[in-house]
Amino acid sequence: MLTENELGQYIDKRLTRSAFRLELLDTYDSLGERDYFNRYLSGEPVAVLAAGRAWLKQLRADADAGIQNQRVHVLRTPLTDYLRFECAWGYAYNAQAGEDIRIIDLAERSLPAGLTDHDFWLIDDEHAIVMYYDDCGQFVGAEPASPAQLRIYQQARATAVAAAQPFASWWLSHTEEHGSA
Repeated sequence: MLTENELGQYIDKRLTRSAFRLELLDTYDSLGERDYFNRYLSGEPVAVLAAGRAWLKQLRADADAGIQNQRVHVLRTPLTDYLRFECAWGYAYNAQAGEDIRIIDLAERSLPAGLTDHDFWLIDDEHAIVMYYDDCGQFVGAEPASPAQLRIYQQARATAVAAAQPFASWWLSHTEEHGSA
């Protein structure tokens, strides 16, 4: 089982062309985001997370190097407080930095067949990494999938991308979700 740091190293060693992330949870509880999440809940104006600044810099560097970063989040409106925070204080900036973010809103369409029932990364279309979280959305570890499972993740990515709509257009059509809690 990979820790958060080991996961980052694992991805960095393999990433040369593309990174895809499927997200299925309504809440991710990260120690690094808690203060910002609380600030969002208290109504502070949009802020770019300190940790996010490094991520935004990485996204821009990847885009400049021709590396595609892509994410699909399966969610349902109305959004949880956390998902509103993630969209307003995270995705909006990530997309501007070059990440292709897409949304599958289960209030608008059914869950497409062929998706996995868990979060994962797919690096360079060759390395799938299964993500594990506890019931509160805290990361507990990650594990590289076996080569025999790779096709499952490639198909899940293709299905998710085909079924999702770009974040920017989805976000513009859901202005009721833009306010804080």
